[in-house]
Amino acid sequence: MSGLQFPTHEFCPSSGADHGWIQNTPQKAETSAAPAVEKKVDPAKEADIRKLLDLLGTPIIMRQTMQTMEATIKPMMEKSLPPGDYRQTLVDLFFERFQSKLNTQMLVELAIPVYDKYFSDEDIKGMIQFYQTPLGQKTIKALPQLTAELAAAGQKMGADVARQSMLEVLAEHPELEKAMEDAQR
Repeated sequence: MSGLQFPTHEFCPSSGADHGWIQNTPQKAETSAAPAVEKKVDPAKEADIRKLLDLLGTPIIMRQTMQTMEATIKPMMEKSLPPGDYRQTLVDLFFERFQSKLNTQMLVELAIPVYDKYFSDEDIKGMIQFYQTPLGQKTIKALPQLTAELAAAGQKMGADVARQSMLEVLAEHPELEKAMEDAQR
């Protein structure tokens, strides 16, 4: 595979689009997707962070996030590839390989030094204490739905504002509207 060259398509960085899914030149496969940890986390604090992450349901949330990401990216990848019967197989094999290289445990391992950086062990213990209370448990259950609803509302608002902004710009600059119409022909 040393001479393998990927074709340049709209999803390749070398074509000007910055999707970054495929590079135009072959790269040596990484043996581990996890970055090197610069600072060792105190083992007792690490145990507390792991307990907090488990209490929060972090591995489950990460798994759901990865599934949502795949459902979002899959159609975009399929559309970005040149037409052909190969597309579905290529995309399915890509995600199969991607999932084999990135799992929720690796993401938890990435979270530990970040929690260590921003929170003291006392902070972590306080959060554990809070999330074990009835209000903390209610918060844990409500946050995913709350976040999803806010994201959907923000996305809708953004789309509405974007549409209105474009209509206003085109109304103020009819020459741009004409140029856009001409380009679509």
